[in-house]
Amino acid sequence: MTDPRPRTCTVVVQGLRVGRSTPRPGESLRAAAERAVADVAGLRGRVVWPLDLSRREALFECESPERDVAAWPSIAFRPLTRADFRDVVAWQAQPHVARWWGEEATGLQAAEAHYGPAIDGDDPAYALLTARPDAVGFDYLVGDPGWVGRGVGTRMLWVYLRDVVVPGYPEASELFAAPDHRNLASLRVLDKLGFTRGLWFDEPQSDGRVDTVVGCTLDVAAVLG
Repeated sequence: MTDPRPRTCTVVVQGLRVGRSTPRPGESLRAAAERAVADVAGLRGRVVWPLDLSRREALFECESPERDVAAWPSIAFRPLTRADFRDVVAWQAQPHVARWWGEEATGLQAAEAHYGPAIDGDDPAYALLTARPDAVGFDYLVGDPGWVGRGVGTRMLWVYLRDVVVPGYPEASELFAAPDHRNLASLRVLDKLGFTRGLWFDEPQSDGRVDTVVGCTLDVAAVLG
């Protein structure tokens, strides 16, 4: 769980600290950061992203009025379609993805078998036994190697959780992800988003192997609101 004590939220623009606030009782880190931005001339209403929420000083980044499209790509989500399968297959074949990913989309037929039922609304429910049955689990990847190592993964997940998962599951109090314990880059992304690392456990895979993963949780109310 996220530390419930008050924390300082600092907002950065182009590397410079421009705003600071302390969350009020019951206020999320996100709301506190947005409030700090609203107090800065010229930044009111600007998008706020997590830069590093793993420390007592929770760092957020805010786009500058002179928006750099290359540095601040627009991120939005839509439902998967069968027309996306070729991209999904290509992404999962990338070495930086294939090392950690399963065999869901080794080819178009495999992609159809794995994702087709979900697209058609026939996917069986999947549940992981946890102490928090109201948690929502998710998985993620950045497929195009040109976007790796640029902070896009952190922003992508923030938008997905903020705009898709939380509105879609308003009753969820926790979000859950379980990267491989050796996948330090993936674990660090979750750290920066405000997740807390927890129990290590063995997760059986479809090919018979067992991966040791790290259960990471995010307190929705404390971080996203």
